[in-house]
Amino acid sequence: MSTSTGTSSSNAIKHKEAEEASWAAVHGGLMGAAKWGVATAALGGLGYMFSPLYRGFTIQFKAYIQMSGMVLGGMLEADYSIRQYEARMRIQRRLQRDQAMWKSFEDQYGKDDDDDE
Repeated sequence: MSTSTGTSSSNAIKHKEAEEASWAAVHGGLMGAAKWGVATAALGGLGYMFSPLYRGFTIQFKAYIQMSGMVLGGMLEADYSIRQYEARMRIQRRLQRDQAMWKSFEDQYGKDDDDDE
C-alpha cells in the first residue's frame, strides 16, 4: 500500500490541528482550574468565617469541595477554549476556500483591469 503525498500532507495538517486543539483545551483547562480554584477558596474562607456548619466539615470534605470547584472550572473553560479554537479554524478554512475559489475565477477569466488603478 502506498499513500499519496496529498493524503500524507492532509494527515499532517489534521495532526497539527489536533495538537493545537489539544493545547488550547489544556490551556483553557488550567486557566479555568486556577480561576475557579481561587473562587472556591474565597468561598471556603467565607464559609469558614461565617458558617458553623462549614467549620464542622472534615478537612477531607473541604478539600473535596475545593477540588470539585477546580475540576468544574477546568472542564468549563477547556470546553469554551476548544469551541473558540474550532470557530477560528472554521473561519480560517472558509477564508482559504474563498481565496482558492477567487484565484480559480481569476485564472479562468483573468484579473479585472480596474484593480491596477
